[in-house]
Amino acid sequence: MGTLRMGALTRRRVGLRAADLEYAVLDTETTGLDPSTGARVVEIAVVRVRGDGTVIEEFNTLVDPRAEVSGHEFHGIGDSDTVGAPTSAQLVPKLTELISGAVVVSHNLDFEQRFLASELIPAGLPAGQSGLCTLRALRSQLDLGRYSLARASHALSGDWPTGQHTALGDARACAKLLAELLTNAPGELRYSGPEPRILPISGTGAASASVRWKPRTNAVPGGLAPLSPWSSSWRAVELDAQLCGGAFDARARAEAELAAHRDSRLRARLATAAAVTGGVAATAVGGLLVRMAGEFGGLRGRRG
Repeated sequence: MGTLRMGALTRRRVGLRAADLEYAVLDTETTGLDPSTGARVVEIAVVRVRGDGTVIEEFNTLVDPRAEVSGHEFHGIGDSDTVGAPTSAQLVPKLTELISGAVVVSHNLDFEQRFLASELIPAGLPAGQSGLCTLRALRSQLDLGRYSLARASHALSGDWPTGQHTALGDARACAKLLAELLTNAPGELRYSGPEPRILPISGTGAASASVRWKPRTNAVPGGLAPLSPWSSSWRAVELDAQLCGGAFDARARAEAELAAHRDSRLRARLATAAAVTGGVAATAVGGLLVRMAGEFGGLRGRRG
């Protein structure tokens, strides 16, 4: 079973109504880009929200990577900051509680998945929860010049996110972007992935209760900032989110757009064929009923 079961947002009438779901918006700060070369998580945050942006719970803590903390120039975390912070294994019960029954969301979830798979899944975090990438969702639904969390937020709402390069600041920005995505959509958005699972939570005894979190960012009273209306136009034809990962350069974008238009034309032809087939069938049935009525009328006449 994979780390997460990835779904997507779509305007098609499939899957679950996205506004009805709960989301565990997750962000990490790490010592590097690739866990296979030794990069580790040094901070993690989860913002649990409803589809309308209502915050249910916020959680963040620094994490002891049990290794030298590099990447200070990006995230501002040093070796001394992680002293006394919990380890990845100690995070598992709390993270399991936060993602249980929710869709796990991140902006570029492919990146977060690599660290979940390398550190937290081996430590006991259940695999296979539902997932959603807001980076892929934006690329699929809107035609923007840039899709980074900060630039997309500014282009769509006019505001730059605060607390950039802190796990909680970025998780909040992603949660707000997700809620605005659902609110501003030209039609109802649906989640095409599998329904979130209620996860078994273990390690909630004295050992877990004794863990001391070390948050770098304080929760903001009142939850997220007010949602903003978007002036940007949506794609006439949505792209396949599976084709919207990676660098999404000009070539990848053109290929995804071409595939979307081909799919749209195919769907239109199928709909036309179904309508014609239905019309032919209805005409045939109508003719049969007329003939049956005539024959029944003739039979009644002869009996009369």
